[in-house]
Amino acid sequence: MTNKITQLKNELRKAVVGQDEMIEGLLIGLLSDGHVLIEGVPGLAKTTTINALSKALGLDFKRIQFTPDLLPSDIIGAQIYNPSDHTFSIKKGPLFTHLLLADEINRAPAKVQSALLEVMQEHQVTIADETFPLEKPFLVMATQNPIEQEGVYPLPEAQLDRFMMKLVVSHNSEEEELEIMRKGATKGFGEVEKVMEPEELFSLQEAIEKIHIDPELERYIVQLVTATRNPARFGLDTLREEIMYGVSPRASIDLYKAARTKAFIRGNDFVSPADIGMVVHDVLRHRIVLSYEARAKGMKSDEIITKIVETLPVP
Repeated sequence: MTNKITQLKNELRKAVVGQDEMIEGLLIGLLSDGHVLIEGVPGLAKTTTINALSKALGLDFKRIQFTPDLLPSDIIGAQIYNPSDHTFSIKKGPLFTHLLLADEINRAPAKVQSALLEVMQEHQVTIADETFPLEKPFLVMATQNPIEQEGVYPLPEAQLDRFMMKLVVSHNSEEEELEIMRKGATKGFGEVEKVMEPEELFSLQEAIEKIHIDPELERYIVQLVTATRNPARFGLDTLREEIMYGVSPRASIDLYKAARTKAFIRGNDFVSPADIGMVVHDVLRHRIVLSYEARAKGMKSDEIITKIVETLPVP
């Protein structure tokens, strides 16, 4: 089954040069039934990547451009009054799709961002007094601009916690940019073809659920999460002043699922400590709330996670 993953990656590389971490992060989210938040400046092939993924899987894809004047009804839909027959009908919004790109999500105010909460957690949408389940698979890939940019609203903690992973995307290498320049100027990017049916995707998800994870590694995951809430218990007293709030129980679930999927993508039938180490930053970085003192010193949550990983004994 890992051959299918390789085939899918190769198909995406027809449209995207480099950005392997973003591609793999999206696949982990899709196969783990999670959602992915991507932070990076415009122009790094974020839209191209998820569009190529939809073509390779034969799934519906929609894009919402978040702006300050966007309303919740623009996303989820609304109840429309028909004056001719004095009845109401439901107009569904762009959320009704398989792959949803929420572009520049932090350009919109909190009430619009919060409109995604139910759909991301419950995979259903409520309009007026009716609830509509979404078709599977369903993946939200949201992009956000670095918080230092103007005109952005920080995502609420409850919203951030709904994302399984947060990926930080940087510019391509010089060689990759050279390839992008040549292909972009000469229309040299390949056409992405469908390589997998939805049923095959569901089979991959079922196979991932059978990946073995040792009880000691399960406890290790819980300890990594607990260390963000009670660092002194693990001898990390200095972190008490740097962490305002640790991560939620949802983080341990997502770390478990992401590590299992990472092992599967790497071609293994069991989870190793390396698999956990490869995804722990992506799963936890957006969930740790730093103290004012830590932010004033310019600290990043990645530094906190690194200290925790280096301190805790690996099974």
